[in-house]
Amino acid sequence: MATRDTIDSPRHRIVEAAVELLETSGPDAVSTRAVAAAAGMQPPAIYRLFGDKEGLLEAVAEHGYAQFLESKRALLDPEPQDAVEDLRRGWDMVVEFGISRPELFAVMNRATGRGADMAHRAGLEILHGRVRRLAAGGWLRVDEELAAQVIQATGRGAVITWHSTPADRRNPELLTALREAMVATITRAEPMVPAAETGPAAAARALRAALPDDADVLSDAEQLLLREWLTRLAADRGATQA
Repeated sequence: MATRDTIDSPRHRIVEAAVELLETSGPDAVSTRAVAAAAGMQPPAIYRLFGDKEGLLEAVAEHGYAQFLESKRALLDPEPQDAVEDLRRGWDMVVEFGISRPELFAVMNRATGRGADMAHRAGLEILHGRVRRLAAGGWLRVDEELAAQVIQATGRGAVITWHSTPADRRNPELLTALREAMVATITRAEPMVPAAETGPAAAARALRAALPDDADVLSDAEQLLLREWLTRLAADRGATQA
């Protein structure tokens, strides 16, 4: 949590001013002169703190990711009663963020700086945690990595499609349809008990998801080898029935 000194710092004031200009007037309004004026400072302060406008936009992206992660963590249930509904809630939250804050979302997606990258990775860890719980419960019909990619692609695609559609033609049912298509693609209608399958793919997915990161009974090399075997088995499309 930020301290009062951090919140009152010149850097924080400038970033907040840039976000405000971005979201109220669009990216063209975010000039160093306009941001400095909005923050009650002189333009040289921006160059001293951020290097240039691109550095400022990277800081804006990092700020956006911090807010985004705060929202995700507030929604996070480490042991949800219904893993599929938890997946829906997580997807809805991401899409709602992108729809309600389009300019900030766009800057976040373009960011390449270390701070934004670290925040992005933290968000992915939450996503992969949801996917791992689905796998451990026997819900996944695809590999964990593919499931995560489908979730990301449909969420980002939903936001992009929404904003590229004229306002008078936007239909909220599109978002529901995309979400449910995602759910149907990566999960089963009922959890599959691995022993009931004809092949080892689901059992491999469930075991891989349940493995602790630091299983004392295995050496590091043995854990790596086991995970490699399980990944191969889980990806074998011919070893399982849909």
